Amino acid sequence: MSADPRTTAPTLGRLTAPAAWQTVDLISDLHLQACEPATFEAWRHYMASTPADAVLILGDLFEVWVGDDAAETDPFLQSCAQVLRHTAQRLHVAFMPGNRDFLVGPAFLSDCGVHPLIDPCLLQWGKQRIVLSHGDALCLDDTAYQTFRQQVRHADWQAEFLAKPLQERLALARAMRAQSESQKHSSAVYADADALMALNWLQAAGADHLVHGHTHQPADHPLGTGLRYVLSDWSLDHEPARAQVFRMQRGGDFTRLDLTPTTGIL
Repeated sequence: MSADPRTTAPTLGRLTAPAAWQTVDLISDLHLQACEPATFEAWRHYMASTPADAVLILGDLFEVWVGDDAAETDPFLQSCAQVLRHTAQRLHVAFMPGNRDFLVGPAFLSDCGVHPLIDPCLLQWGKQRIVLSHGDALCLDDTAYQTFRQQVRHADWQAEFLAKPLQERLALARAMRAQSESQKHSSAVYADADALMALNWLQAAGADHLVHGHTHQPADHPLGTGLRYVLSDWSLDHEPARAQVFRMQRGGDFTRLDLTPTTGIL
């Protein structure tokens, strides 16, 4: 009998913030793709101007990632790499895989100067202990996705997929994206994070808060004696426009910055 993920202690990555860090920004679910230039430009401008000491990207930075070799010939992915590279020269940039870009490899991250994050990860920042996750592993009610996730996160599946020719991988990705888009326009109700599993993660880490993305339902939820913060997705090429940065200040001040054009922040 397999262990119940709701009550199984997670294997946590760890990130210890240097004493000099005063501001940490969290973003996720930008789903960057060439056909959505406004979202890319907003992200590029934000990365060039944020005053944060660290930007932690909690998954789905890219709409799709079929292997690091795709970035060698794709002008859009090369532009994304350039943004990451320039930002990483002046502050700490870290990346956690999401459900769309879990195949981003160490070679690409290293080339961009980006640090990898394990999902879930405990951020130790002074006296603050914060669990970070993309969030898809917490959505247990989406049983079909959890079965798929278990399959594609297996090393054998990934090795077999990455061994396929690039054009075949791109075709498979287009097919999966088409299926995903059809589900978006159906009457399907998307699963939220499982409350018991989220609380178990928090207690196992001895943490105060949990921050995650994936569900595209930004909100603050009570979780034990702390809070579960859900990040916003970004979409500036379609209405309604959405783009939030979750900014954390040393000492416990958490704010959501709205970067949509109507706010005038960008």
